[in-house]
Amino acid sequence: MKEKQNKINRRNFLKSVGAAGLGSAVAGVTTSLTSAEAIAGPSESNAGQEQQKVKFPQVPKRKLGKTGVEVPSLSLGGNYSLTDKQVLLKRALAYGIDCWDTAPVYAGGDSELGMGEFLVKNADVRKKLFIVNVASRARTVADVEDVLHTSLKRMNTKYFDLYLGVHMLSDPAQLTDELKQWAEGAKKRKLIRYFGFSTHSNQAKCLAAAAKLDWIDAIMTRYSFRDMQNAEMQAAMDACHKAKIGLVAIKTVGRASRRRGSQPTETEAEKKLTEQLLKRGFTREQAAIKLVLEDKRISSACVGMLTIPILNANVAAALDKTKLTQADRKVLKEYAKATCSGYCAGCAEICDAALPDLPYTSDIMRYLMYYNSYGDTDRARELFAQIPGKVRSKLLGTDYSAAEARCPQRMPIGKLITEAVSKLA
Repeated sequence: MKEKQNKINRRNFLKSVGAAGLGSAVAGVTTSLTSAEAIAGPSESNAGQEQQKVKFPQVPKRKLGKTGVEVPSLSLGGNYSLTDKQVLLKRALAYGIDCWDTAPVYAGGDSELGMGEFLVKNADVRKKLFIVNVASRARTVADVEDVLHTSLKRMNTKYFDLYLGVHMLSDPAQLTDELKQWAEGAKKRKLIRYFGFSTHSNQAKCLAAAAKLDWIDAIMTRYSFRDMQNAEMQAAMDACHKAKIGLVAIKTVGRASRRRGSQPTETEAEKKLTEQLLKRGFTREQAAIKLVLEDKRISSACVGMLTIPILNANVAAALDKTKLTQADRKVLKEYAKATCSGYCAGCAEICDAALPDLPYTSDIMRYLMYYNSYGDTDRARELFAQIPGKVRSKLLGTDYSAAEARCPQRMPIGKLITEAVSKLA
């Protein structure tokens, strides 16, 4: 009887979601999940009026490590232009998503400018927000200081709540005493409240090193159903959690890189995954987010959400109390294994050791993923253009067989680099 009632509630919820974009429909019912297309909700043009009429459910909060600050379990990743997304920012706040992440390089600066525009128009909101920013492209402590002030000015704010002093850390040696002193000074000057770094490659090594330091408050790390299979990563996360370092997961969906616009034949693992999740009422993306959030070491999952329908779908995943089953976890694990050759695990040190003259190999494969899987073509090309010319000139003439032989994902690195040059150069 209870199972039948839950199914009725979930159906009623879906109908209500279609009309009000989550709205008050979740009050007293078990929330359900559907595709981003199904959760269309109101248009962005009338979303402001609709927000005043509907009481929005609030995304659950979790403590961010030793900071003691409570952040929403779902954070807004602003890795796109926000100058024309003011209504989306307002909707995120309506759901209690008050942790926003941005960076100087996102959308050529339009992410920061968009948030800054919002803060000018809604000055009373700043004290409610937990804003995360990062020292993109900074190579020295002096660079970090300059980038910080540029970002503060762009965003019309006097401070950042969490400042990531190293963007995409891949070598713990970058966590120097000089950087520690800068972080402590920036806190005293009230330019930042907390300090940390982001990491996309060699995450396990970077996290393990941070766990031994007493001046890292929080870390943004790539973490998805794929990374969960890595025992070294799990041990490093345990160490950070024990050290009370706040962990924010990024790249939670774990998309594999495929040729953009191609129609690949669906594998058996993909069919099983689709069938299992369809039966459970989850999209692949929602299941991936739910799995990350079921890990209580994670304070928040930071996800890029370009539209209100996508925001609604991800909020539904964060609100849903239905636990993933062993069968759900199994198909995700099998899918991760079956598609690993299209997903760079970020173990840059392996490629670097095999290809000492090409230290950007894993970065290039990540940029190709941005292009193919996320459709973020401009960002992918901009990042590729930042690679030194002497390195780019060697890409097509290099033998990648040594790196391919050591790659735990068995990726066709040579073919992927060739594809990246043709699309990104």
